[in-house]
Amino acid sequence: MPKRFFKLTDDPYISGRWELGHPLDLEGRKLDDPWQFRIGQRACLNERIRIPIKIAGTPLDYSHAAFSIPVVHARVASLFTAMASDDVQLIPVELDTRTGPHFILNATRLVKCIDDAASEEVRYWTPEDGLPEKTGTYSSVAGMRIDPSKVGNAKVFRTWGWTVALIVSGDIQEALEREGMTGTRFTEVTGTGSGP
Repeated sequence: MPKRFFKLTDDPYISGRWELGHPLDLEGRKLDDPWQFRIGQRACLNERIRIPIKIAGTPLDYSHAAFSIPVVHARVASLFTAMASDDVQLIPVELDTRTGPHFILNATRLVKCIDDAASEEVRYWTPEDGLPEKTGTYSSVAGMRIDPSKVGNAKVFRTWGWTVALIVSGDIQEALEREGMTGTRFTEVTGTGSGP
């Protein structure tokens, strides 16, 4: 049976859910580089991080802070540690809640596997766009599909050129659903069907 992979996002359609804000240092200053948790490599931190609750509501096991930074409850962190310890960095964060320890889930692998032909639409930055540092990377990916043969043994990763996507293997997707983890939303990125 071929491997299946899913884009993991936070589910915005959960009624009454909490919303997390911008990551801060312990003195309340916004982090200089919040993007470091979305580039597919280990983050180098010298400070503790606090994430404020922007809108109070029902706590979730998986949710995004500002910049779509994945924040997970210790239950989710344990699952990722057990199933994909080589692919993730779990960074403790302080939240204004008593629901248990939370972590930033940082995928430490970057995989060049987007299947341009199978995806609904892809666009690349060109020299004419005036952003030479982005030339040759994706400016847009709609209906993304990946080529599982290019993934190797990775179970959690960001996609090269379009690091906004956090991808998990089918066994991780199944485990998260089986354990009833709240806040997750999955879109399959293997095969040829289109999803949300």
